[in-house]
Amino acid sequence: MANQQQERKPFHHPRVRPDWLAKLTEEVLDPAQPIIDPHHHLWKARPDPYLLADLVADLRTGHNVLATVFIQCRSEYRNDGPEAMQPVGETEFVAAAAKECESGAYGKLRACAGIVGHADCLLGEQIDPVLEAHIQAGGGRFKGIRHSGTYDPGIAPTAPPGAPPGLYRDPQFRAGFARLHRLGMTFEAWLYHPQLGDLLDLLRAFPEQKVVLNHFGGPLGVGPYEGRRAEVFAQWRAYITELATCPNLHMKLGGLAMNVNGFGYHHEPLPPSSGEMAAAWRPYVEGVVEAFGADRCMFESNFPVDKGMCAYPVLWNAFKRLAAGYSDDEKAALFYRTAQRFYTLPAVA
Repeated sequence: MANQQQERKPFHHPRVRPDWLAKLTEEVLDPAQPIIDPHHHLWKARPDPYLLADLVADLRTGHNVLATVFIQCRSEYRNDGPEAMQPVGETEFVAAAAKECESGAYGKLRACAGIVGHADCLLGEQIDPVLEAHIQAGGGRFKGIRHSGTYDPGIAPTAPPGAPPGLYRDPQFRAGFARLHRLGMTFEAWLYHPQLGDLLDLLRAFPEQKVVLNHFGGPLGVGPYEGRRAEVFAQWRAYITELATCPNLHMKLGGLAMNVNGFGYHHEPLPPSSGEMAAAWRPYVEGVVEAFGADRCMFESNFPVDKGMCAYPVLWNAFKRLAAGYSDDEKAALFYRTAQRFYTLPAVA
């Protein structure tokens, strides 16, 4: 095991470089289109802090973003008390940001209208007090949890602590997972594409649990997968076709500007244009929407992680280019309605 761990190469998120991002600007496309951004983070103690003011600065670059959903990222966990309860500190931190936004300081924007935190499903039935503490801390905004299962023998995790192989098949994990439906909570699944069979098995075992798969299901493009994009796409697409048969699963369309996907925009002299990203990502968007339908899909920014490779207004321009061929009703689903329904958020349009 030690040798295997030494062989796993880390692929860290690229640093945000404002000067580099500023080298390419675009006019915002369809600026009236309502948007809910259902996947972003906030954090303090990292090389590139990203707090409410930083998020709002991105949201105000021209697109009509009306609300957002915060997703767990190990931010501001409690430093003391029972280990199982430490993730509740993140919900407390984000709920404070949401209250600041709701004060009217940022107009009609409702940032962090939904909060997704973390609770360790390996706690089994002992997860209940953690979930209840999140609900209380969230002040009506807490929607569910993310327990990432990302593991690959050739790639080190992009953020600690990583997951053991086969986490979603672990009986103890499933004992904790089973408690979510009782409280009406959502579950964010995050795995790499070779692991999607684990998610399929989990979904079939718990058909009533609402689940959303993050970042297209993690089609890898680095390490042992570099230079094998066509092969990876074929494997990923086969899993997507099977996963679409599970009506309790929704999909987040975004996150492809992460390092692990292998597009490598951060190595170029200029940031990518929306047209460049749309051309590269079209097969993934069209494959997922064809399989799942727009009513089970939602565009996501994954900021500030993806900010290491692209600017917020350019990213949403790319999504708008990708959605150009869909009907108005399908666009409404992709840009806000699916997220609003999945997370039971107040109506925005």
